[in-house]
Amino acid sequence: MGILLTENTNVLIQGMTGKEGAKAAKAMLEYGTKVVCGVTPNKGGQEVEGKPIFNSVKEALKKFPAVNATAIYVPPFAAKAAILEAIDGDIPLINIIVERIPIKDMAYCLAAAKEKNVRIIGPSSLGLIVPGIGRIGVVGGPLVNEIFQPGEIGVISRSGGMTNELSWQIRRAGLGQSAAVHVGGDLLMGTTYADLLRLFEKDEATKAVVIFGEHGGSYEFEIIEAIIKKEFTKPLAIYIGGKFANVFPEGMNVGHAGAIVAKGQGAAEKEKALSEVGVMIAERYEDLVQLVHNQIYAH
Repeated sequence: MGILLTENTNVLIQGMTGKEGAKAAKAMLEYGTKVVCGVTPNKGGQEVEGKPIFNSVKEALKKFPAVNATAIYVPPFAAKAAILEAIDGDIPLINIIVERIPIKDMAYCLAAAKEKNVRIIGPSSLGLIVPGIGRIGVVGGPLVNEIFQPGEIGVISRSGGMTNELSWQIRRAGLGQSAAVHVGGDLLMGTTYADLLRLFEKDEATKAVVIFGEHGGSYEFEIIEAIIKKEFTKPLAIYIGGKFANVFPEGMNVGHAGAIVAKGQGAAEKEKALSEVGVMIAERYEDLVQLVHNQIYAH
């Protein structure tokens, strides 16, 4: 069945009249996602891709009470207000593509979301896809049908490009994806690897999961906890990018905002701790698919 997204997901796009918002609306509709309306302050009454635009989330929810997901395509300065508007509207799933949201703003929004049990994917997330059902955001781009097909492998990635690349490798191996989620590359992550693994655990369609991780941040250590608590029991293979970073001075920022390395939390330490709880470690990201393939079809 896949996670996060079903045939009953009705999507609102905040910032739908902007260039990126309109492009995302088109991409999502073309893939069969139910995009029902958009919101842009002072642009109410317009239409994008034949869908009505409202001035506020509140106004949109009055007309479309079935909305249960939103994708946010607004400039960074407007992001906090847009996210809080969606949280106030009790929209259970928020995908944030916006990059460069100030950390204090994001921390505030994540705390507000947690209070209301609202799930945030992102920030800086290209989105998520359940092949054959729909996508929120632009994951897969124009080649979505060449990259994705329904299957049994869950994909989680810190990198947008690698979400597509890994999924393409899965397809090339003759397999498919149950769902693929780009969690975003920022320092703060609305939905973590461990959060998603718990969802994949309950998903009957998912037989194994691959993760493209990063040398920075400590989110990989949450995976270990989830495995020890038996919250995730399926085959899992992970590649942690940025091994070269151990030659850099401690605290140096490489690539994503999330790539700041704390002492004792680099790629090597993560790999050692993960392998000790049975996670398969890929030396090259190209090996991820083979590792899970061998586990599932070892008979």
